[in-house]
Amino acid sequence: MSLLPPLLSGFLGTAGLGFIIGLELHAYRRRGESALEPRAQGFGTTRTVTLIAVLGFVLWVIAPVTPFCVGLGVLGLALLLDYHKRVNTGDASLVPSVVGLIAYALGPLMLTAPQAVVAALVVLVLVALGEQVQIRRFSDAFPAEEGVTLAKFLVLAGLVYPLLPVTQVPYLPGITWAKIWLAVLVISGISYLGYLAHRYVFPRAGTLLTGVLGGLYSSTAATVVLARAARAEPESVALAPAAVILATAMMYARLLVLITLLGHVDAALALALPFGGLFVASLAAGGALAWRARSARAQSHTATSANPLDLPVAFLFAGLFVLFAGVTQFVTTRFGAAGLHVLSFAVGFSDIDPFILSLLDGKFAVSANAVTGAVLIASASNNILKAAYALVFSRSRAMLPAAIWLGLTAVVSFVIALG
Repeated sequence: MSLLPPLLSGFLGTAGLGFIIGLELHAYRRRGESALEPRAQGFGTTRTVTLIAVLGFVLWVIAPVTPFCVGLGVLGLALLLDYHKRVNTGDASLVPSVVGLIAYALGPLMLTAPQAVVAALVVLVLVALGEQVQIRRFSDAFPAEEGVTLAKFLVLAGLVYPLLPVTQVPYLPGITWAKIWLAVLVISGISYLGYLAHRYVFPRAGTLLTGVLGGLYSSTAATVVLARAARAEPESVALAPAAVILATAMMYARLLVLITLLGHVDAALALALPFGGLFVASLAAGGALAWRARSARAQSHTATSANPLDLPVAFLFAGLFVLFAGVTQFVTTRFGAAGLHVLSFAVGFSDIDPFILSLLDGKFAVSANAVTGAVLIASASNNILKAAYALVFSRSRAMLPAAIWLGLTAVVSFVIALG
């Protein structure tokens, strides 16, 4: 509870925030001046910004429509004239004008919007003004295609998902159109984070880190990349087997996170022990192989997977999700748990994520134990596929330890699933 009346509190808050923004805008304008040829400062003093913020507050209190809108029009005209004057002197930045409009809107925001929104807006303005050099460097280094990729993700999350109905897909009990796209978003989001970490945070990731980061978006793709690198760069063979095992360890962690985020808590708890055990064991095995190869130099690999957010990839995942759900519905209805196990084994030689998520989202004529067993079987057959990839693409006997470990984890998963 504030000890001050609401209007007084809002007035003081508006004046204080306007003053702070004015200070930062003043510093921003000074940083843009030449040391030898200082320009006339023009609009952008601390007093001006503070008074604009107070003016917006007062006019909003008088009447939220006519006086405030008239004041906004007059301010806009004044800022336009100031901008024209600055353009003639070589300063074409719109930042001071935009900051002036934001300052004018502070008063209404203080009275109507949550405090968190006002605080976030002020922080954004201060960062935009105070970190101009770093923002400029980031903008210059930011590839144009990454902006398109981010726009695609925003389309997937903010445009497509809200438009999808929550009605059930025909002939697929328990699976809705919105649930299908939610699975696409979760997988795309995790894949995108792994992709960004690999490309920007650790652009020169060593062999072991390549395995860890690669496993975040696709352990199968990471295995192929590492095996090919081992063949092309023989000096990196020593650490490649350990990296392949670490990529598979991340697969177990990624699947558990996906299953939990999509609300399948019971399935996550049922898989926590086997997947958790295989994750820890794989980390230990990868660490042991890395320790044995500690005298080898960790080579850097700049290869990353293809961007996982292309719209065709998202549509393909959604199609596979529905396809696997339909096939699973048919198989479980006709052949029960035995048929589901056979299907899980076959699917493991392709992309297991859409199969696993469609299996967990649906309502099939099998028990919960049969469903978790199918997840284990699919992961096991996928490990067999990766073992084959490791040997074929590397063409090196040095990959045998990784292939043997992947085969061993597959056997353990089969035993747990069918036991």
